[in-house]
Amino acid sequence: MIYFTTLLLSMFITIGLIPIMKGMAVKVDAMDVPGPRKVHIKPIPRIGGVAMAVGTLIPVLLWLPGNPLVQSIAAGAGIIVVAGAIDDIKPLGYKTKFIAQIFAAIVIIHFGGISIHNLGVLLPEGVPLPKVVSILLTLMVVVGVTNAINLSDGLDGLAGGITLLTFICIAYLAFRCEQIAIAIIAVAAAGAIFGFLRYNTHPAVIFMGDSGSQFLGFMAIVLPIALTQQNTPLSPYLPLIILGFPILDTLTVMTERLTKGRSPFVADKNHFHHNLMRVGMFHTEAVFTIYVLQTMLVITAIVFRYYSDWLFILIYIGFASVIVAGFFYAEKTGWKIKRYPVIDIGIKGRLKHFKEKQIPIRFSFFVLRNGLPLLVIITCFAPAHLPGYVSIIALLLIGALAGVWLLKPEWTNGILRLSIYMLIPYLLYFSQTAPAGLLTSVMVKRLYIVFSGVIVFFAVMTLKFTRRRRGFKATPMDFLILFIALVVPNLPDLGITGHHLGLMAAQIITILFSYKVLIGELRNEIKGLCVATVIALGVIATKGLI
Repeated sequence: MIYFTTLLLSMFITIGLIPIMKGMAVKVDAMDVPGPRKVHIKPIPRIGGVAMAVGTLIPVLLWLPGNPLVQSIAAGAGIIVVAGAIDDIKPLGYKTKFIAQIFAAIVIIHFGGISIHNLGVLLPEGVPLPKVVSILLTLMVVVGVTNAINLSDGLDGLAGGITLLTFICIAYLAFRCEQIAIAIIAVAAAGAIFGFLRYNTHPAVIFMGDSGSQFLGFMAIVLPIALTQQNTPLSPYLPLIILGFPILDTLTVMTERLTKGRSPFVADKNHFHHNLMRVGMFHTEAVFTIYVLQTMLVITAIVFRYYSDWLFILIYIGFASVIVAGFFYAEKTGWKIKRYPVIDIGIKGRLKHFKEKQIPIRFSFFVLRNGLPLLVIITCFAPAHLPGYVSIIALLLIGALAGVWLLKPEWTNGILRLSIYMLIPYLLYFSQTAPAGLLTSVMVKRLYIVFSGVIVFFAVMTLKFTRRRRGFKATPMDFLILFIALVVPNLPDLGITGHHLGLMAAQIITILFSYKVLIGELRNEIKGLCVATVIALGVIATKGLI
């Protein structure tokens, strides 16, 4: 369960930090202003990458302390993020950015032992690359792919979606090869992207900036190099397939600039996503098309991971030829995508109408509003018994809720949150240590986990479709969620297996997250939730006193 816990923790840290980053971006002038190369029409904060980096690295350093590989990757990523954040505030020249990227690459080579020393079929069997060549090649590849992802960050959700698919693929391959550290890092990065995309899908309210795109690019190339250059049956050419689209995009654009006598580092609008929009695709259609192409490459990498190196080389050459030839033909002939009313009006129009009527948010909120309190009340019956002090705490919280409701209604929200944040950890802890007889059934456990998963899914959907554009509003009490998430998995094992600790931590995080979404969406109309919480506290008090 450590993977699930890592995914949730990184996602929630990122979601919680992004509103803070948005406010900070305005103060330090880290704003992306509209321009000729931009597709947005108003200034948007571009410092979301810092939140992603923190969301990724905290659980990784927590679960894997003292691991030299992890420490080197974290140090290299830190250099990238700091340089990127400075660039987001006060633009740096490309030479300065290259220096930072090279320094970060040197850190992972020297301290993490990550380098390209095996070229598979391009070298005689058993013959490694000379050390100097290996270092130079690794530097070139890491810096090149870091910038490739950076350059692909041209549409809302594009770089995030590409790297999300990449990290999912890396996590799966690392898990299959029992490379736990790499798998955890990849899962943490995927969780951070999940949290970020809640704010970055079109229309975006925050951009990842150079700090984010370079961070994702750095991680997306360092992890597969570390994975495939070890003693594993994986082909060393897997990174080429996994990151094939942004690599091809960058190589094509830079080659075109050089052939026209321009600097390869001067920005323009000739990237693949620009070309897709020129042939008649809308913003979301261009992003979706690239997602499909990246998905095809990821699936290819997974299915053929143990096949010949030559197969990967031929697949990539074929893929690159088709993409480049297609765009060349479209440019020379002026070809455009034909728009069909049955799709644009019949299907997309209905979907737009469906969204404008707020049907998704209404349904998601309905399930969350009714399902979450029901889930907690059911959980109150999960422990076979509860200590007396838990009952006393529950009675005190009931009294506090009743008191503020009558005397200080403006304090009700805070006491409600305190009650929930104290209630959930106790409930889930004793559910694991002393489950009731019915809860020992495998089928009942599975149904409970499925029900919990459904509630969390609709919490995420509520957050996605809500019209509260501020998203999360962090309060000091909300950091209890992070404290619990960080501390619980590291408590001394008091009769709970490591598996159950991970599951318990994941449940605590997800339920508290769902409550935060629900309370925010209720907009202070919390009477019903207070009643449900009092019922849950009453069940707990009764069980502890009997």
